[in-house]
Amino acid sequence: MFTHQDLARLQTQSLRMQGWIRQQTYSPEHEKKLRRFSSWELSELILQVNQSTLRGRLAADPSLPQGLVEEDGRQRWFSLEEINELRRRLRVGRKSLMPPRPQGKRALRAAIANFKGGAGKSTVALHFAHAAALDGYRVLTVDFDPQATLSHSMGLSDVAEEYTVWGIMARDLIHETERMNSSVRGAESGTALPQRRLPSAITEMGLADLRLSDFIKPTSWPTIDIIPSCANAAFVEFASAQYRHLNPEWSFFAAVSRFLDALPNDAYDLILFDCPPAIGYQSMNAVFAADMLYIPSGPGYWEYDSTTSFIGQLAEALDDLGRFGATVPAGTARLPKEFLDVRFLITRFEPNNELHRAMQTAFGKVFGDRMTDSPIELTRAVEQSGRFLSSIYEIDYRQMTRETWRRARGSFDRAYDEFRTHALAAWTQLEDQP
Repeated sequence: MFTHQDLARLQTQSLRMQGWIRQQTYSPEHEKKLRRFSSWELSELILQVNQSTLRGRLAADPSLPQGLVEEDGRQRWFSLEEINELRRRLRVGRKSLMPPRPQGKRALRAAIANFKGGAGKSTVALHFAHAAALDGYRVLTVDFDPQATLSHSMGLSDVAEEYTVWGIMARDLIHETERMNSSVRGAESGTALPQRRLPSAITEMGLADLRLSDFIKPTSWPTIDIIPSCANAAFVEFASAQYRHLNPEWSFFAAVSRFLDALPNDAYDLILFDCPPAIGYQSMNAVFAADMLYIPSGPGYWEYDSTTSFIGQLAEALDDLGRFGATVPAGTARLPKEFLDVRFLITRFEPNNELHRAMQTAFGKVFGDRMTDSPIELTRAVEQSGRFLSSIYEIDYRQMTRETWRRARGSFDRAYDEFRTHALAAWTQLEDQP
């Protein structure tokens, strides 16, 4: 027989192994640190300028970041901060190296969602965030998944649950209930809900006084922040059901949207949501706040079957939210929910696998132009990066053959380039912000 005590013992054993892995992966201080990037990577893969042109510019202007030079003088290595300074200061052929960003728009929000476990949601979110940062964008990632894979991959492991999406939702419940209590409409109709009806577990934790910045944590990437998750946040589904009972008028699904609306419009360029493998309170917050929906799926029939079920259940869930239409405060996303774009992305794809190619064709026939052209290939380099809680962008190409590394990076580069094309098209459709 097994009880909760046995499960707790197994977790303790697993945490010891987790600590050992972190020691092998991170710095001696157990902090994840971002590596430097070679001048070859900088010119060919990041800035996409001729290497001789870059060398000439660096030699002509000593005030530009020069990077760290190897002892033999053959290679320079640059930090991301130095790369971004070069991007801001250099022009090649009178062309800016800064990434495109529509003027007058807030950050674009993209949810990476599918309730099939193992579909690659966290892998896609991690790689797209890192690719966007190397592209020059400022990125906020939001980990909605209690498994916290994205948070761990970003270097965060010791997170208190009040600083996760659960904390954002609980804080929103308090603020929204106070707003309803003080509204003339609520007072006249008799529907005002006194603060005392909210559980003391929430009201006495000081959540209402937390600032927006309290939920946002820095990562080892200087232009990527994260709202992390943790295993203790798994109870959010049970807690949210209780909160809805206490305040039936609370538009629970708009909590994260309201939180993000309060951020300065220019704080970030891109906001990526890593959704849990289920349709629940957290995932509904993610899809409601999202401008764009990216749905990754493995290349097998069962993944296709699960993806079909996911979009059907998501459609029903979003339809059910329509009854809240009159209660969502102005400034948040509207009901009925509309996405500026929806895309399907195949992951773990093996080009030489006949079944995978057949399923790719089937996906294309069903989803048409909603299907992305560039699947993410399954390579040994990708598997290796996953074992060490890193993206292919964080792996030093000298740890393997350059061709193996380039193949893996090329797959994610193509997928990201396509994502950026679709994201920019959606971004221009956003309403201008005051």
